[in-house]
Amino acid sequence: MTGYFLYAFIYLIAAVIAVPIAKRLGLGSVLGYLIAGLIIGPVFGLVGDETVAIQHFAEFGVVMMLFLVGLELEPRSLWAMKAKLMGLGGLQLTLTTALITGVALFLEQPFGIALTIGLIFALSSTAIVLQTLQEKGLQRTQGGKSAFSVLLFQDIAVIPMLALIPLLAIPELVATGSEHGAAEAHDSFNLAEGLAPWAYGLVIISSIAFLTIGGHYLSRPLFKFVAASGLREIFTATALMLIIGIAALMGLVGLSPALGAFLAGVVLANSEFRHELEANIEPFKGLLLGLFFITVGAGINFSLLSENPMLIAGLTLAVMLVKAVVLFVIALIFRIKGKNKWLFTLSLAQAGEFGFVLLSFASQNYVLPSDIISVLSLVVAISMFLTPGLFILFDKAIIPHYKNAKSQRDEDVIDEKGSVVIAGIGRFGQIVNRLLVANDVKTVVLDIRSEQIDLFRRFGNKAYFGDASKPDILHTAGAQEASLLVIAIDDRDTAAEMVKYAKHAFPNVKVLARAFDRGHGYRLRQLGADFVVSETYHSALEMGAEALRSLNIHPFHVERQKMAYKNIESQQNDVLYHAWVDDASGERIDNNYLKLFSELESLIEDALKADLHDKHSKMRGWTPPPKGYAEKLAPDEKPGKTSK
Repeated sequence: MTGYFLYAFIYLIAAVIAVPIAKRLGLGSVLGYLIAGLIIGPVFGLVGDETVAIQHFAEFGVVMMLFLVGLELEPRSLWAMKAKLMGLGGLQLTLTTALITGVALFLEQPFGIALTIGLIFALSSTAIVLQTLQEKGLQRTQGGKSAFSVLLFQDIAVIPMLALIPLLAIPELVATGSEHGAAEAHDSFNLAEGLAPWAYGLVIISSIAFLTIGGHYLSRPLFKFVAASGLREIFTATALMLIIGIAALMGLVGLSPALGAFLAGVVLANSEFRHELEANIEPFKGLLLGLFFITVGAGINFSLLSENPMLIAGLTLAVMLVKAVVLFVIALIFRIKGKNKWLFTLSLAQAGEFGFVLLSFASQNYVLPSDIISVLSLVVAISMFLTPGLFILFDKAIIPHYKNAKSQRDEDVIDEKGSVVIAGIGRFGQIVNRLLVANDVKTVVLDIRSEQIDLFRRFGNKAYFGDASKPDILHTAGAQEASLLVIAIDDRDTAAEMVKYAKHAFPNVKVLARAFDRGHGYRLRQLGADFVVSETYHSALEMGAEALRSLNIHPFHVERQKMAYKNIESQQNDVLYHAWVDDASGERIDNNYLKLFSELESLIEDALKADLHDKHSKMRGWTPPPKGYAEKLAPDEKPGKTSK
């Protein structure tokens, strides 16, 4: 028992030290886990053969991850992906398998071995790619969605691969009873093994039908029953039981546990318990995936690598290059444009964790000899280890390139002047501009985002491509002659610099600035902005009011509550601002500020509660219509009539 504790401590302390450092250096958590495994494994030898057994256990993190991915997708969304799933995924798998098989045949490998190698390297790492896409917020980009489609198709394709590989057994290996394959006895409990093809198909269809129908009709009563107990740990146990049960069921009928978990997630995507499930599963998924990455790093065979460095390096680079070329061509065919094309190409250029599964399966079925398996395992592991580097390449080289390409667009010639200059024409600036233009106010609109300018112009509006933070652009736009300068950009530092410059260069121009939050607002005010508004303040206040109205609170009281809230905020705003400004230590949010802020919250709460019971307040939240108003309305405009 002490040994288990010791190993657990080694794995955990390696992760606790390496991952935060990697994150701070901008390398991402996946690379941190891989480095942690490398340090405790090949470098210092603190862990040994138990790594393989732990890796099999940690692969359950992939199952959990696909369950969570499924929860994010409704069946309708999955059906909408069918074209990408089959097109992108099918083409990638076919082309990659064909090319790598061809290379292996060229290297004089038998067809069975060559095809098996092609199938193994056609797969990519679902664990690394999805985890990294989520960390970087790229999962909803075109490149991220396309990569997910390919990964999902690959996970499905593992099933026919497992059926095909035994048919490729090498007679010589079967005859000699490959020692490597015999040593690793197949420990699965496949109940469908030995069935006739039609019976096997029936078992698979029945299993998926049970999963789908049972998940839809049985899960809700079960979760309601468990939730009624009020015991959070039992709900967590139920969620784990569900996923482990699905994985076991899929394993019993020879299907991929990850695929089964994904389908279960899709079935439960519309469940009212979806968010509770996510919250309960997420920590287990993160820990198991981290453990899986550590075992990949720890499993790198340095002795084999040191004996054949050129061979291993050459094979790894060749595999990644072939996959990248195939992915790039597919991206061109499916018109994945810009940086998304590179994200799609670089993110899937590695081998995947299912490669280990297929290598083990191929060994057990006498398809691959042990010496080839050792080399290929190392190639799979190293290609996975290099993947975070490809994402860093994307961040550091690809994205800046596209940004520079955009900035190379010549700035527009500003051929008009207006009484208001608006910097930034995003969703915030557009509303400001619309109000002004509707009142016949001449505006000059500037934005540095070319795509935003092009989109704005498509709606018949006039705007200029140019960096409003540059003094010469502001002068060209006539800011010195304007009445107002509206700074509506969403870059905090640039907005602050613009306020500072504008109040210095155009002291007679009134500056209205958009703030990100309260602290940013104070900073803009300190720099001289004449009017500052937080970008979410009024919309949040309006949403709160609508929430009250939706709860059947009378509009009269709702309006009064809004006004009371705004009045207290306005009265205390100067106090808080001066507390923020006066702090000599430079720590703007100090204890004094926190105390004042707490007082503000108490004042708001007290004012709102007092307002509810004040029958004699002079504050009018809502003015009733004048007498006889209703009689003047047309019949279809009378109160209670629904407009068509």
